[in-house]
Amino acid sequence: MASSRFIKDTGLTVRMTTVMFLLGALFVALIVVLMFAAASSGYEGLVPIIGLVGIGIAVYQWWSSDKVAMRAMRAREVSPEEAPELHGMVDRLCALADMPKPRVGIADTPMPNAFATGRSPDRAVVVVTTGIMGKLSAEELEAVLAHELSHVAHRDVLVMTVASSAGIVAGMLMHGARFGALAGRRDRNGAAFFVIALVVSLVVYAVSFFLTRLLSRYRELSADRAGAYLTMKPAALATALQKITGDIAAIPQRDLRQSQSMNAFFIAPAISGATLKTLTSTHPSLEQRLEQLARIQAELGRPGD
Repeated sequence: MASSRFIKDTGLTVRMTTVMFLLGALFVALIVVLMFAAASSGYEGLVPIIGLVGIGIAVYQWWSSDKVAMRAMRAREVSPEEAPELHGMVDRLCALADMPKPRVGIADTPMPNAFATGRSPDRAVVVVTTGIMGKLSAEELEAVLAHELSHVAHRDVLVMTVASSAGIVAGMLMHGARFGALAGRRDRNGAAFFVIALVVSLVVYAVSFFLTRLLSRYRELSADRAGAYLTMKPAALATALQKITGDIAAIPQRDLRQSQSMNAFFIAPAISGATLKTLTSTHPSLEQRLEQLARIQAELGRPGD
């Protein structure tokens, strides 16, 4: 984790390290299996291409994560002159947390939400939507910003970005293998190779999908804790989460689908009418988050604390 005054979270560090190790091992296993399958089917030339594409996607995700996320949300970076109150909040929180100030952006959308992205604290950007700025009080918005800044300080945004590369590569291979198996159905060796590639890619995709979801849910609880302890106002974050999820639930699904690719990075997922208590959810349930914040509020309110 980066050095800051946000509370340390050993559980988050262990999970990030474990997920990265397991996904790295999965990626190596995928290449090795495809290497043997290709060698026995006469497709040796595909192996280095697959490896280069996979590495290229991971590097691209790491290098341009902030640009990709900003484009996905049609967000723009804003200067202190354009958004003085927003920058003022970020300045105060960064001084309180003793961390470098990230860039600040605004996404012009009525959906109330916020996210942080970037390959390092120096290249990070914290983005809020116009919807959340018009919905929350100053205290609630500051609590949301503290949550997002903790993602930057803990570097879990970078881990999530790179970790998603394994799923992207596996997904691309699944599509390619499916069409390759159909095209090579008359060639027994070729068809066998593409079927193996399809099965292995499917396994890698499924495992990476659940690993990133498990990490995503924990990191949201970790950011809630870190933000609440930094501001000493867990109740403000609790009311902010209630307002955000309540407003998102009222937005039509067809409008939410445009932003769902960013769900793992949002403070609250762009989902309505669905339970979050599943293995596939990117966030813990609202009940879990509110219970944790209530416990922190009770702890901070004890005499002598």
